[in-house]
Amino acid sequence: MPIRNDANQWGAVSLALHWITVAMVLGLVLVGFLMQELPNAQKVAVYALHKSFGLTVLALTVLRLLWRLVAGAPAPVPGTPRWQAWAASATHVALYFVLLAMPISGWLYNSAAGYPLQWFKLFNLPSLSARSTEIREFAHDAHETLFLVLAAIVTVHALAAFKHHYFDRDRTLVRMLPILKPRTDPSPQDPPPGA
Repeated sequence: MPIRNDANQWGAVSLALHWITVAMVLGLVLVGFLMQELPNAQKVAVYALHKSFGLTVLALTVLRLLWRLVAGAPAPVPGTPRWQAWAASATHVALYFVLLAMPISGWLYNSAAGYPLQWFKLFNLPSLSARSTEIREFAHDAHETLFLVLAAIVTVHALAAFKHHYFDRDRTLVRMLPILKPRTDPSPQDPPPGA
């Protein structure tokens, strides 16, 4: 597998960044739902980890965007209708926007609440705002709304990938999951099995 993307497939760097981000976002969502039910003694430590992993997703997303500028992206598989290629591009733009905006909204919430922000206790990050109830509430609402938007986009993104794999039988999903083999329909010239 090549390091860089080419016209036909995603390279190793893009695949690694994609799947690391997926795993981290799934973990953040799970912890986001569970941490509010934790006792206060555990909640502080779990919140700190949630913030650190959220900042890591922010950094990975910036890195993904920079890598995409350098390495490009594969062309749509042959036969993809123009509207589907446009929809895929729009979905990617929306995903990148949410993956940037969601951690920033959490950072803004943390700043407006007056809490220090550390990355895995290694260093502090600057505050994005002074303490403010209005900004804190805005950032909290934005964080929750962005989660719902992310869930909707990811659902559409995954359904489109499965549609390409199981109905169109093309290489769209295979390029992101190289362990899969492309599914193909028998051509009209192929004899029926057992003939």
